[in-house]
Amino acid sequence: MLRTHTCGELRLKNVNTVVTLSGWVSSIRNHGGLIFMDLRDHYGITQIVFDPQKNTSNINSIVEEIGLEWVVKITGKIIARQSDVVNSKISTGEIEILAQEIEVLSKSIILPFEISDKTDAVNENLRLKYRYLDLRRSKLQNILSIRDKYIQHIRNYFHANGFMEVQTPILANSSPEGARDFLVPSRLYPGKFYALPQAPQQFKQLLMVGGIDKYFQIAPCFRDEDPRLDRHYGEFYQLDMEMSFVEQEDVFAIMEPLMKELIEKFSSKKICNLLPNGNFQRLTWKEAMEKYGSDKPDLRFGLEIIKIDDLVENSGFAVFDKVLKNKGVVHALKIDGGAKFTRSELDNFEVLAKKNGAGGLAYLTLNNDALVSPLIKFLGEQKLREIATKVKAQNGDVVFFAADDFVKVCSILGAVRSQAANLLGLKDNARVALVWIVDFPMYSYSEIETDKIDFSHNPFCMPQGGLKALQEKSPLEILAYQYDLVFNGFEISSGAIRNHDPEIMYEAFKIAGYTREQVDNKFRSMITAFTYGAPPHGGNAPGIDRILMLLNDVDSIRDIYAFPKDGQGKDLMSNAPSSVEPNQLKDLHLRLVD
Repeated sequence: MLRTHTCGELRLKNVNTVVTLSGWVSSIRNHGGLIFMDLRDHYGITQIVFDPQKNTSNINSIVEEIGLEWVVKITGKIIARQSDVVNSKISTGEIEILAQEIEVLSKSIILPFEISDKTDAVNENLRLKYRYLDLRRSKLQNILSIRDKYIQHIRNYFHANGFMEVQTPILANSSPEGARDFLVPSRLYPGKFYALPQAPQQFKQLLMVGGIDKYFQIAPCFRDEDPRLDRHYGEFYQLDMEMSFVEQEDVFAIMEPLMKELIEKFSSKKICNLLPNGNFQRLTWKEAMEKYGSDKPDLRFGLEIIKIDDLVENSGFAVFDKVLKNKGVVHALKIDGGAKFTRSELDNFEVLAKKNGAGGLAYLTLNNDALVSPLIKFLGEQKLREIATKVKAQNGDVVFFAADDFVKVCSILGAVRSQAANLLGLKDNARVALVWIVDFPMYSYSEIETDKIDFSHNPFCMPQGGLKALQEKSPLEILAYQYDLVFNGFEISSGAIRNHDPEIMYEAFKIAGYTREQVDNKFRSMITAFTYGAPPHGGNAPGIDRILMLLNDVDSIRDIYAFPKDGQGKDLMSNAPSSVEPNQLKDLHLRLVD
């Protein structure tokens, strides 16, 4: 037997018991012949004492050869520590093991870095290269343990609510989900490719057609998108769920209790903005953009954007007049206490605004009733005081202005709002503000071809108003039964009531520039399935990795994965992506070109 107990379970009640423990040597301290060792495993740390006066064997001479992170097996008697040396920082701190036997199970060479929670200061790339060593730290083991319980809780919740877990294919067809696909060349069918699924979208809709009624899975998803703080490169997991015979409110009614449970069970945070009936807040996409400058607004704080078009119309200020003439907007953002921002901080706001498309960033400040603004020479002090009154500016406040098309103005002031909240300490991590964003535009102009209409979100949404809306409304006026769930400014879930009617789907794709033949080629199985009677259905797909990161205030989403990619999408441990042998390419009928 390699162990009778783990290194985290022994207590005072076990005193005088002879036990065998196995684990890694976390530290060794020689106190003049009396040697202390901390032995560590997944469950905790136990202190081992080697006393040459109480051992007839040469055990201490063996211990003196042992280094950090060696794997050893130790047999000895449990004794109580004296009260003045009890270690309250560890669960086994009231006892120690008086060693009688030791066996080396595995040796370790010199480590590239120390195994401790101080290791965060070590270069991340070095830690990722030796991820198996980094994983020995209690911090990372704890988050993986939490992740295990968190996923188990999700599974239990959906099973309790009558959902069936179904695994959908990993090798699938390429479809327009909004990001680049990872393609897998086929050996059996030269020149053809599978795609790793960006989401199980089509399959879960086909499950509804198949009569499954309530489906979920912890689904692996693959997208060739640039990594960022809250998005891991290449692969991630989402809670994918779908229900038949439902409307939007039915999906919300399933998801809200789960989110409340996850927040309560897996964090110490408190939800701060529930409606009086206990439901989450709701904002339309347009309301969110107008008030907060983002379709994923952080509602832990106020700082609402105000429309001032009516006050500055025909003002004589050429910039505002031109924007309004071209059907743009002029909005203002009051920052309470913002007059204390330094000149450098104000300059940084302007830099941020320019990054979001602004030509500049005008502002006014109020201090001791004195109004200061570069706009005085264009609008006059009286007009600026009218604006200050409308936005309810007080002494000590600053008001920022933006003028352009609607989306750009919202983005500019939304970025300024977020940065101001950072500087003023308004983003309280002890609080959670959740909000459903609903009524998204079905279409927008393409980011690549600016004069081309494209889907704003998921192309499989049901348009509000159905076929009639598609045929009679301007594409940019059509709303979708699309909804996102936002957590402190992060989108954590996206979902929709789906389009289950073939004719509506053909028309929806036609507006985005797809022919009937192209739709048939890309979505033949789903289009055909819908002709055999498809139930109305909908669902959503929370990003469980992102939620877990937010619940635990983890600095980077990479820290909640066992084996993450780095910030450039590389696996530094396994050296992926890597070159392959010429014969592998030949089997796949591929060749590399410069």
